[in-house]
Amino acid sequence: MGADITSLGAYFARGGVDAAAVDAAAPSVSPAGLWELIRGEARAHRDPVLRDLTRPSILDQPDFATALAYLLSRKLSNDLVRKATLFALIRDFQISHPPAVEMAVADLASIRERDPAASGLLVPFLFFKGFHAIQSYRVAHWLWHENRRPLAHYFQGRASEVFAVDIHPAARLGQRVMFDHGTGIVVGETAVIEDDAALLQNVTLGGTGKEAGDRHPKVRRGALIGTGAKVLGNIEIGEGARVGAGSIVLKPVAPFTTVVGNPARVVGAPHRGLPSLTMDQSLPAAECEI
Repeated sequence: MGADITSLGAYFARGGVDAAAVDAAAPSVSPAGLWELIRGEARAHRDPVLRDLTRPSILDQPDFATALAYLLSRKLSNDLVRKATLFALIRDFQISHPPAVEMAVADLASIRERDPAASGLLVPFLFFKGFHAIQSYRVAHWLWHENRRPLAHYFQGRASEVFAVDIHPAARLGQRVMFDHGTGIVVGETAVIEDDAALLQNVTLGGTGKEAGDRHPKVRRGALIGTGAKVLGNIEIGEGARVGAGSIVLKPVAPFTTVVGNPARVVGAPHRGLPSLTMDQSLPAAECEI
């Protein structure tokens, strides 16, 4: 079995170390181990109003993957596309692509460690729509490459309706990606978001409207993009970079650099580590004094 959740704190506390050390420090959290922790929280849950939700969603499910398929199919179904049909489709995806389940586990574990609003695993699993949107995207991405593109767009459109997060099925997302709050995030067709990156609400990874082909941003490992930032065009947000809230970014951002403003400009000296692991959105001291 992989490391339990309590051992993850030391890993995510490494936000100030060199980024090269992160992969070596990253734990392997097993689906079975994480699932037992979620079930333990559900068994301890005493609110009678939510009992009808936690029992079928958690306690009646045999494992993490099946519970996730149940959860997504319930949220993404409608009067014309039945829950049972979506459940079977999502399970087919999980069985044919086992790493997708491992990625979902890593995503959820990282939320527990990085988001101060997440006091456990049960609430993020059931209610955090940034997590739900990313897992829905993974199914859509599979369908896109299976040449079932209208169905992939169904997942995209339905997730946008339900979660207010719009991720094109062709975009490429890594693992341990965190969409904090999620509301209003837009990720374009040729965008890339690498491992450990974090985006806050109302972030857009979009095109300029004047390009064709590869036209969306590439967000490298461990970058943090603040609330309401707009990153436009085929530009790179470097590893460990930090984009301040409300910034308009039209040019590449160097690794381990902080940018703010409209248009975005560099502030302070280069930093070390990956700000997405600590969700540190503070500006360099000299900038704060202006």
